[in-house]
Amino acid sequence: MLEKLEQHINHKLSFLKEKKLLIAISGGVDSVVLTHLLHALNFDVSLAHCNFNLRATESDKDEDFVKKIGETLHLKTFTTSFETKKYAEKNQLSTQVAARNLRYNWFQEIIQKHHFDFLLTAHHADDNLETFIINLTRGTGLEGLTGIPEVNQLIVRPLLIFSRDEIEKYAVQHHIKWREDLSNASSKYVRNKIRHEVIPILKEINPSLLESFQKTSDHLKESQQLIDESISDFKKKAVVTLENETLKIDIAKIIETKNPKAYLYQLLKEFGFTEWNDVTHLLKAQSGKEVVSKTHRLLKDRDSLLLTEIKKEVSTLAYQIAENTSEITTPIHLTFDETTDITSSNNNSIFVDLEKLVFPLTLRKWQHGDYFYPTGMQGKKKISKYFKDEKLSSLEKENTWLLCSNDAIVWVVGKRQDDRFLAKKNTNAILHIKFC
Repeated sequence: MLEKLEQHINHKLSFLKEKKLLIAISGGVDSVVLTHLLHALNFDVSLAHCNFNLRATESDKDEDFVKKIGETLHLKTFTTSFETKKYAEKNQLSTQVAARNLRYNWFQEIIQKHHFDFLLTAHHADDNLETFIINLTRGTGLEGLTGIPEVNQLIVRPLLIFSRDEIEKYAVQHHIKWREDLSNASSKYVRNKIRHEVIPILKEINPSLLESFQKTSDHLKESQQLIDESISDFKKKAVVTLENETLKIDIAKIIETKNPKAYLYQLLKEFGFTEWNDVTHLLKAQSGKEVVSKTHRLLKDRDSLLLTEIKKEVSTLAYQIAENTSEITTPIHLTFDETTDITSSNNNSIFVDLEKLVFPLTLRKWQHGDYFYPTGMQGKKKISKYFKDEKLSSLEKENTWLLCSNDAIVWVVGKRQDDRFLAKKNTNAILHIKFC
């Protein structure tokens, strides 16, 4: 097993050499064997163990056991303790999800603080098969059936080529001790039920199940790579990134494809949408219709779909800007400079007559009934009518700010200045306002 792992690292994971590695170790056979293997191969490894306080004194014994491994092998060992159940209840999470969040957040802190290059976990071939079956039963796209990735950013899983049996046999042959988590024998959790009740039957049907699954997994990954390449090319034609990181998707380009729903899924799968029929119906819906996930909103706007992140609502209270202010960064970034020269103005840079302003200025969102006197136009115009004429989407309207002096609008920020405050050649005091 040691030789096989060394060959595998040389062939596929050579980037681990001469790097500073952190091993996530529970005390179970998988992570303990991974530690012994990499130590034997002279890799620069340290250990990180989480005590989740879920198994009374057993959790403390696991922590003590890991510390002894570190002492015996002369490896730096990091440990921490979590009140997992309290965290889960507070954040309305399952115990498993809570433990995962706590664990990986802590790992990230250690990696950054101590400058580790990679985090290694001891997932193996059986874990991979279990994950495949779990995703299959829950319903998933092709990506969910490709199993656990061997490399995922900073996380590397060198033992995916080994079965649980191989790992346990190696531990027994080399007199390596480990800790048994008795909860792994319970069928309370879905993964354990699959591990103890489903997979044994599948292995009875096909004794070479793991090998067969690995071949299938490789084929699925190759298919996923083809899809990723195709979607990447399609994005160049159909998706544009606008201001505020808004994605604009060309509906016509989607409809031209043989399977619009599949293309929408591939484009939007990472943004948390689940009601894919509703997403597809947006293609032919009226402008203004939308579908939301927990994190994002997809809005139909004429011939496009606009994808934006759902952010905490900006306060509806107005923001006050005192006289002699040179810069603000909240809620948007504006700079204020007195000047004697008027250069060319544009949507993001205006020159106003300072003597006509009444401080403090006010920065707020638009309201029904608002009007202004747009530069370059005759007379006044309601903001709502201006938005309509400019063909602004619902999203653009929501993100537009008004700079006001008393109740009068000085500037529809980033779009049009009010003529009443426009600085002219004979203006005595000029204020240059810039939207950054």
